[in-house]
Amino acid sequence: MTPVVAGAAGGAVLALAALAFGFWGFLLMAIFMGIGAVLGRAAEGRLDLGAVLDALLGRRSSS
Repeated sequence: MTPVVAGAAGGAVLALAALAFGFWGFLLMAIFMGIGAVLGRAAEGRLDLGAVLDALLGRRSSS
């Protein structure tokens, strides 16, 4: 799945959530989609969660 298709699918899901559940449902769905994307990248080995945590805590730079 290309990034364009994934983005379009994500946008469609968020639009449906906004229509069905209002703003708070939309916001909750967006948060869960973001968490799922991060966990998926970590499972694929494309994201090192330890390095992200270190960068967020200021132990090392993100660059």
